[in-house]
Amino acid sequence: MKKLLSLLLAVVMVVSLAACGSGKENKEKTSWTIGICQLAQHPALDKATQGFMDAVKEGLGEDNVTFIEQNASGEAASCTTIVNDFLSRNVDLIMANATPALQAAAAATSEVPILGTSITHYAPALGLSDWNGTVGTNVSGTSDLADLKEQAAMIKEWFPETKKVDIIYCSSEANSIFQAQEVAGYLAEMGIESKEFTFTDTNDIASVTLSACGYADVIYVPTDNIAANNTEAIANVVFTEKVPVIAGEKDTCSGCGVASLSIDYYDLGVATGKMAVKILKEGANVSEMPIEYAANLTKYYNKNACDILGITPLEGYLVIE
Repeated sequence: MKKLLSLLLAVVMVVSLAACGSGKENKEKTSWTIGICQLAQHPALDKATQGFMDAVKEGLGEDNVTFIEQNASGEAASCTTIVNDFLSRNVDLIMANATPALQAAAAATSEVPILGTSITHYAPALGLSDWNGTVGTNVSGTSDLADLKEQAAMIKEWFPETKKVDIIYCSSEANSIFQAQEVAGYLAEMGIESKEFTFTDTNDIASVTLSACGYADVIYVPTDNIAANNTEAIANVVFTEKVPVIAGEKDTCSGCGVASLSIDYYDLGVATGKMAVKILKEGANVSEMPIEYAANLTKYYNKNACDILGITPLEGYLVIE
């Protein structure tokens, strides 16, 4: 009986050490494989991935880490295929760049450590109702959430006579829904009416944007992956209709917006990479790591958009180069 009890205790200890993708099982390793699933090719996401890789190589040693980098080309379903491939190749950690990539990774494994980046809010992304800043599973990472209240205030700052604002985004993006609801609340506090116009994919962006232009004085575009990948389609409509856009991040703004309060996505990726080093090299438990946020926010304006729309840039904003 004593031998059986000792055996059971040993098994429990082994299981507890391996639980929640803690990284403890990797602490004695000297080489690691990391799978990177990026939703789409886009300047902001590309910068986050590059920052992540640079930080990991610096922390682990360039010769000690192998990256399996895959891009889903904007197709959420492809993220699942990519993540399953990572698991079949026994990666030590998965970096999920953008919400659909994070959702696919979280659904595929509860053991391998997962770090998200370019995620606006982890609670709506993962369907969490009780949020305290830590996911509490094998998932953690960084958030690209800017100050939504200040972004809403920018609309009034740039366009004081605004009465109506459209918020356009992809209906399948959980984080875009969250941003839309938050910004709508802040606009209401300022006495500004708002309305949501959603598109389902790239095919209806132009028609939805045109409908939005018929309703509002200003359009707000949150940090939405599909919108960010199709700024030309948005710009073609809003510039023709002479409706200005306030964007949730710099690269979207550079394509179709007038101004933005934005984070630096390379720095966000670096922060994510440093978290990976803590997990893989130092044995940190991912389930206990709180979500980290961008330290610095910058105000930008798009000179080309201002010229087309006849808008005088405000002081205190940096021009997007």
